[in-house]
Amino acid sequence: MDDREQASPVRRRTGGRSARVRQAILAAAIEQVAEHGIEGLTFGEVADRAGVAVTTLYRRWETRTALIAEAVTELAAESNPVPDTGTLRGDLRQLAEQIAQLISRPGIAPLLGTTLALSRDPDVAAARRHFWIDRFERMSPIVHRAIERGELTRAADPREVIETLSAPLHFQLLVGGRPLDDAFITRCLDHTIALYGKSE
Repeated sequence: MDDREQASPVRRRTGGRSARVRQAILAAAIEQVAEHGIEGLTFGEVADRAGVAVTTLYRRWETRTALIAEAVTELAAESNPVPDTGTLRGDLRQLAEQIAQLISRPGIAPLLGTTLALSRDPDVAAARRHFWIDRFERMSPIVHRAIERGELTRAADPREVIETLSAPLHFQLLVGGRPLDDAFITRCLDHTIALYGKSE
């Protein structure tokens, strides 16, 4: 990979039309990867889908990899509210359903698969780390509240609990290609609570 491909995306302040253009481009990039894979993603095709000039992309992202990396990072910023149902089981079920809805969306599975395939690329690896760190941090209150309610021991680690619930969901769909139905979500939920829940 040459120096141009290693370059980081040019940072711009976003707001108003600029923000709308950015969102349109990132959405177009996700669609392009979903339909044609990473090798089929070109700035020209993305620009056509987004309804912008190709020069707009080159001003914001110097490489294709940088564009993909930002599209992945954008997923971490989505406004999925932290569940607060009043019980650990209710919160974890709602979280599992949110995860299932997100990764089942058209284009998301291929995009996340791309980040795994390109894990050696520094831009994509950094975006992938940001994606997971952000999700773990935002969902950690689920575990902290459960500890205060006495549903989990004080030794329970938020990241481990969330990983135990979410990892099988991602593997089932992204690796196994199998659907995330309610029965599977319930099994993941039961396993997580059995492993970390406080014994009566």
